[in-house]
Amino acid sequence: MFEVAIIGGGPAGGSAAIFTAKAGKKTVVIDSNQGVTKRAMLWNHYGVEEITGPNLVETGLNQARKFGAEVVESKVTSIVKADEGFTITTENGEFEAKHIILATGFLTDLAESIGLATKPGTEPRVKIIFDVDAAGKTNVEGIWAAGTCAGVSVHTIITAGDGAKVAINVISELNGERYVDHDVLK
Repeated sequence: MFEVAIIGGGPAGGSAAIFTAKAGKKTVVIDSNQGVTKRAMLWNHYGVEEITGPNLVETGLNQARKFGAEVVESKVTSIVKADEGFTITTENGEFEAKHIILATGFLTDLAESIGLATKPGTEPRVKIIFDVDAAGKTNVEGIWAAGTCAGVSVHTIITAGDGAKVAINVISELNGERYVDHDVLK
């Protein structure tokens, strides 16, 4: 069983995976390869002069892999509450996880089947978002959301930061105390 399953491998999901995997949490990223970032050209991402969306996503997922995250390309078809978490069914198999972070961008079609509360979106072309609290928690215990699907700006620098924030909150809950990830120069 994974401690954290992240659905969506764009900036929010990839960033969340970097933090959860680096914290030693058994992490899987399930990505359908439908993210809007895959069509972007970025000249406004802090710390990078310019980068294509596909390169940004690939770099982020490679960082997550470096820390031990498993990355699977598949579409999630259902999420069902299980005894100790959730069973996630994809087109290519099933995964079990204690916590789920939804980082699905514009895609919120799983909401109704798992009973997630939604509300109208705030960004252009984002019609529906998951209703989350400030920590990223949804109304279903153990399911969190980050990035555009949680009402955050579509800009990659912002969605990546939100993914990190939600991941830190999940790690803190799993650890039972506030988690901080801060490496120092040697």
